[in-house]
Order: sequence, then C-alpha cells, then structure tokens
Amino acid sequence: MEFCPKCGAIMFPKEDTFQCKCGFKKDITKDLADKYAVSEKVESKDTVIFTGDDINTLPTTKAVCPKCDNKEAFWWLQQTRRADESETRFFRCSSCKYTWREYD
Repeated sequence: MEFCPKCGAIMFPKEDTFQCKCGFKKDITKDLADKYAVSEKVESKDTVIFTGDDINTLPTTKAVCPKCDNKEAFWWLQQTRRADESETRFFRCSSCKYTWREYD
C-alpha cells in the first residue's frame, strides 16, 4: 500500500502510476512492481455458499414455541436499543421457524 507524501491518503494504481486524490502521482518502478507482485499462485477451489434460513448454525436452547409448542429453539442476541441498554434475545423455533423475542 502506498501513501501520498503530500496529504497522507492512500494512493491507488492507475495505468503505470500510483495516483492520489490530491493529484500527486508516483511512477510505478520495477522495484515497486516487485514489492506488490503476488508471489504465490493460489488455485481456485470449489466453493459452496449456503444461503437461506434453513441453515442451522445458531446455538439451541430449551424454549417452548408459542406457535407450535415445540420445545427447542435457536437463539441469538441483538442490540436493538441504545448501546447502554442490554441486548434483546431472539428465539427461532427449530420446527416451524417462528421467531419471537424474550422480554425482560
């Protein structure tokens, strides 16, 4: 990463130079090109991306679902109010996927 000696901002490569938003330009020399060259080639691997609500990666607890009376639910904490107040605990039924919150 190159920084502008004039204003201190990050300089980005464009064509044969590093250019800053303030207008400063610095030629990319062979030494700079070698410094930022990728020295290790990484082969791409098959990647599986999971999307959707059917992935069960949340922790579970014993909780009775108000909709279907199932006795297990996933849970998580989320900050829903100001930072000086406690988080809200949410539950999602492991059977019917109904979501509810715990009130203090």
